[in-house]
Amino acid sequence: MRRGKGVIGIALLVSAVLAGTSACGGKESASADSGDGKGGSSGGASASAHPSPSHTHPSGPPMLLETIAPLDKATVGVAMPVSVVFTNPVATSARSNIEKHLKISATVPTTGAWHWMGDKRVDWRPQNYWKSGTKVRIDADLKDVSNGSGRYGTHGYTHSFTIGDDVRADASVTGHTMKVTRNGATVRTLSINAGSAQYPTWNGTMAVIDKQEKVHMTSCSVGISCDKGDANYYDLTLPWDIHLTQSGTYVHFSTGDTNPGSGSALGSHGCVHLSLADAKWFYGQVKQGDPVTVTGSPRAKAPADNGYASFNLSWSQWLDGSASGAKTTAAL
Repeated sequence: MRRGKGVIGIALLVSAVLAGTSACGGKESASADSGDGKGGSSGGASASAHPSPSHTHPSGPPMLLETIAPLDKATVGVAMPVSVVFTNPVATSARSNIEKHLKISATVPTTGAWHWMGDKRVDWRPQNYWKSGTKVRIDADLKDVSNGSGRYGTHGYTHSFTIGDDVRADASVTGHTMKVTRNGATVRTLSINAGSAQYPTWNGTMAVIDKQEKVHMTSCSVGISCDKGDANYYDLTLPWDIHLTQSGTYVHFSTGDTNPGSGSALGSHGCVHLSLADAKWFYGQVKQGDPVTVTGSPRAKAPADNGYASFNLSWSQWLDGSASGAKTTAAL
């Protein structure tokens, strides 16, 4: 995005699950538990959407789920985790038992593990990317299961989804290009601009959270500037927006950077800019869970809980956050 008095694209987002605001790199980090986000941006459905009938359970208030992602019957990308968000904190002592009651089944045997993102969110990711065509089901059999703090599950929940085509995007900040592949074959290489020295883009792999044809973007929402006379102030609605992090990283078109590439190299507040035609084309190619990998930025990798950036942790780091360890999916 153009810095100075040019227009700049950064999103204003309000989350129902992860409350707060977010935009293209306005904040250094965004924890899913501390809460940057956008309504529905996790792509999860309310966990109450598929409850089994309630029944008698141990005394105490209910243990409820806020969301399960991805949506039931969704088709998602190869980097998509299963993400379960609880309404109330889960005690450390209860996590191993809860993991045992969150069963992942798949048509292709897949090794993976749960990882706790604080005390309300737990994600399951495969050790390596999913194989395209795999059908997956999560059975959250939480009836009578304790959260370790006096709450007990009263329902079971089931979500099924499919892994679609293996679509990947690899963005080089220094090369001003983004290569898009589908099932291993290069489809197109696009010209881009990424973050500036002051507002660099996150490095690493970020699975697409969601996408919108238009997003309202403001500098005030992320604390960059609320002063209309400031060079970094902006208040815009921009098209063809691919959402990568809860802190507000997007791949999109910016009116302040209409012809991105090495010739212009204007820089942004952390987003990846495409031309209008390329942004519309890319929007039509990607889906939730497709991995977008950024290299060459001076910024660190996006934290694993900043959206769906689970593959920014090594497998050993991922297992460090698991209470029950690695397991192979059950047959589906």
